Amino acid sequence: MNAQQRNTLLETLKTRFEKNRQRHKDIDWAQLQTKLHGAPTKLAALNAMESTGGEPDVVGYDAATGEYLFFDCAAESPKGRRSVCYDREGLDSRKEHKPQHNALDMAATMGIDLLTEAEYRHLQTLGEFDTKTSSWIKTPASIRQLGGALFCDRRYNQVFTYHNGAQSYYAVRGFRGALRV
Repeated sequence: MNAQQRNTLLETLKTRFEKNRQRHKDIDWAQLQTKLHGAPTKLAALNAMESTGGEPDVVGYDAATGEYLFFDCAAESPKGRRSVCYDREGLDSRKEHKPQHNALDMAATMGIDLLTEAEYRHLQTLGEFDTKTSSWIKTPASIRQLGGALFCDRRYNQVFTYHNGAQSYYAVRGFRGALRV
């Protein structure tokens, strides 16, 4: 990222931070910004989250590690990350109508992780997300070994966790990312 791109991203993040104080009541922007300035690879990951429609925002601070936690906070699953299988194995197992990408490889390329179920549920305490879409979440190996993968959404004022074949994909299913800075 060049200086102008970095400054534009930081201004976007700051505006979102100030607009959504309920997500991070006890976090100081100046300290966070200092940390971001010293982490160019993390800024690149945040830029990838932003450019694919994730609207990343800080949602917590881990005092034990000294890391800030960012999640995709777009109202619906990020548009630039929908219509994807869960992982490469799921994608490769499709005989026809293959999507272009899979969630795990996209996340790795972006430098982020898929949300865990616990992280997804935490996100839902900060607002109402995925009321029209759904998002793949990190799936335990025991489920994945049997061909399945997990996803979540919010319907009827409840957060639901479901399963599907890892090779499946839908226009309204994407994935949300987590990044520690």
